Amino acid sequence: MGDQHNAVAAGAPRTIIDKIWDARVIVVQEDECLLWVDRHYVHEGSHHAFAQLAKAGAPAARPDLTFGFADHYIPTRPASGVDGVRMVDLLAKNTAAQGIRNFGAGDARQGIAHVVAPELGLTLPGLVIVCGDSHTSTHGALGAFAFGIGASEVAHVLQTQTIWQSRPRRMLIEIGGVLPEGVTAKDLAIHLVARLGADFAVGHAIEYGGDAIRALSIEGRMTLCNMSIEMGSRLGIISPDERLFAWLAGRPGVPSGEDFSHAVESWRALATDPGAVFDHVVHVDAREVEPSVTWGVSPEHAAPLSGCAPDPSGIPDPLKSAAAREALAYMGLEPGTKLKDVAIDRVFIGSCTNGRIEDLRAAADILRGRRTRISGLVSPGSTRVRLQAEAEGLDRVFTEAGLEWAGSGCSLCVGMNGDLLNAGERCASTTNRNFRGRQGKGSRTHLVSPAVAAASAVTGRLTHPADLGAR
Repeated sequence: MGDQHNAVAAGAPRTIIDKIWDARVIVVQEDECLLWVDRHYVHEGSHHAFAQLAKAGAPAARPDLTFGFADHYIPTRPASGVDGVRMVDLLAKNTAAQGIRNFGAGDARQGIAHVVAPELGLTLPGLVIVCGDSHTSTHGALGAFAFGIGASEVAHVLQTQTIWQSRPRRMLIEIGGVLPEGVTAKDLAIHLVARLGADFAVGHAIEYGGDAIRALSIEGRMTLCNMSIEMGSRLGIISPDERLFAWLAGRPGVPSGEDFSHAVESWRALATDPGAVFDHVVHVDAREVEPSVTWGVSPEHAAPLSGCAPDPSGIPDPLKSAAAREALAYMGLEPGTKLKDVAIDRVFIGSCTNGRIEDLRAAADILRGRRTRISGLVSPGSTRVRLQAEAEGLDRVFTEAGLEWAGSGCSLCVGMNGDLLNAGERCASTTNRNFRGRQGKGSRTHLVSPAVAAASAVTGRLTHPADLGAR
């Protein structure tokens, strides 16, 4: 390769990033490698790629390794727009024409790709996984080399089951110590993006390590890896361990019996070797992390919930200072505003970041026996999560508190299915991006954890759950 900065000497300790990459390289050409793709996830937005296949009269190379998910456009409540239905139907037609399994409307496995694929055991350690969605990095929590791709790349993968990629640099973010009580993986993710910046990891693949990472649930790890892209990285990944193996056991797509034991042996070998070299290493003390919230229009515009909106004049970098000034103006906040004083209009609990059963339980624990002061929407990440939540009575907790219980899908995360905020509305959201207008034209988004979202719904302002007091 033209760029040898990632070359690893034969026999030298290797990272999980190196191990998976080297095992999937087919051809090396100058600064790029042609990689084999083990899993390709498509959704409603993949219709351009299917159109290219149809125009060329070409079949999908490996329909058995491609899976369709109705998530971005699928209506999650009756008020959703009809355009979403058309897009869902188009995905069903496209996948059927190519012999691809599709988890669409009415399927008991329907839901967000980054929630459904792991719970079905389609995502496994050591696989290269791609999808036309930037938050494909979620699957790295299961030890997969997973990343988002563009529309033209989706078409290429459909036709060849391969993709051209430049080898990323390797970054280790090591989280030492123990996260404080009440601090979640979402808080950690927001903390890292705010501390390191939205472009800190450009050109890198991030491996997360350290005691705090090992202590996270698999759902928590998915939340963290999901937001890796918000630091500019290609992907986030965590070496497989015993906690992951126990979580995978018994899932539909996971080997069983002796095959599972053999699989675990190979997955265990993927873990980064002691002494492996990274291009960049960052050490973070878990004890410094607090419940966090965004105040601006980028995930890096964030601070501890106990803090204040910044004063742009105190930011040394002139570009970042100007961006902060514009962001505060858009968000309708004054410099120095205490974040706990910020009133909100709505809450949203869901998305591929925080739509899993663990997230819904955390929010329900806060809302049980309480009433909300504002309206909000709860959308489980998958039908399976929805059914489990209903079996546990979580849906009743949400509705009795005053929130709306919806179907599974991306919903208000990106506002493609008709679930939107009105201009000027301020939302405490468990999603991954707070870009201008992402939840609706003129909308204002504050990224938070499920617990903070629930507590904020009770008070009508950004609130730490610990501040609610006794029920």
